[in-house]
Amino acid sequence: MIDAVDVRMTFGDVTALGGVSVAVPAGTVHGLLGHNGAGKTTLINILTTLFAPIGGSVTVAGFDVVRDAAQVRRRIGVTGQFASVDEDLTGTQNLVLLGRLLGASRRAANRRAAELLELFGLTDAADRPARGYSGGMRRRLDLASSLVGRPDVVFLDEPTTGLDPESRLGMWDVVRTLVSAGTTVLLTTQYLDEADRLADTITVLSQGQVVAAGTATELKERVGRRTVSVTLAAADVGPALDTLRRAGLDPLQSGRTLTAPVESSRALAVVVRALDDAGIEADDLGLHEPTLDDVYLTLTGACP
Repeated sequence: MIDAVDVRMTFGDVTALGGVSVAVPAGTVHGLLGHNGAGKTTLINILTTLFAPIGGSVTVAGFDVVRDAAQVRRRIGVTGQFASVDEDLTGTQNLVLLGRLLGASRRAANRRAAELLELFGLTDAADRPARGYSGGMRRRLDLASSLVGRPDVVFLDEPTTGLDPESRLGMWDVVRTLVSAGTTVLLTTQYLDEADRLADTITVLSQGQVVAAGTATELKERVGRRTVSVTLAAADVGPALDTLRRAGLDPLQSGRTLTAPVESSRALAVVVRALDDAGIEADDLGLHEPTLDDVYLTLTGACP
């Protein structure tokens, strides 16, 4: 549904995108990660026909974003970084207005508005002016607005920025509902846990370049290894170091905690058996997987 190949974009002497390629199959969520200035919003603006790239090719829903821009716009929905709703209109009026502008009859526009207000948990606030909505409610109404035309592809540019944890979780549920119905979603976010939870595939941008792409699991395996950590009584640290080394591990010590990189979860059993055979009891023992935070920091050297 999204096929961007070698996309390039400059603003004066600044290279915003230096040959970016992204492919997103239908009915999936693709996460676009990167720090501020990495090129995420520029790429979104190209995919949604707001900018024309200076190089490369881009199609969305099978249509070229430059030659067939009008066809692309008929098939996409966009939610920007900031909620853009008419505060003087009620929730229903905001959605009905958009439906009418898209050519729906009044009855059809009202029916679609009611469906979306229910989907986003806004039915009780349907007849209230949007100026009285909380930040999370405005964000949900904004996303509902992008779905009025039943788009094939939805672009969400940092949709949960500034939301409280409960509202973020609610937005995640909505995204999952959209995808289960066949919608394709491209999500830009600075919340790495969000990409980990929602995205089927991920592209990491840094300084206008793709530095990694794949599933969350593939990215974690590429840059990080599993570790086993053991916290012990102070008197047991030295003997435990010797025991784990004899078991073929290479632990590092930090205070009373020993941490050893391992190849698989089976190593946890090796550690337990080795300590048990040596008569050493651990205060805490755990297997730790690499996170997307580890991936991001390793690949970009920047804080998310």
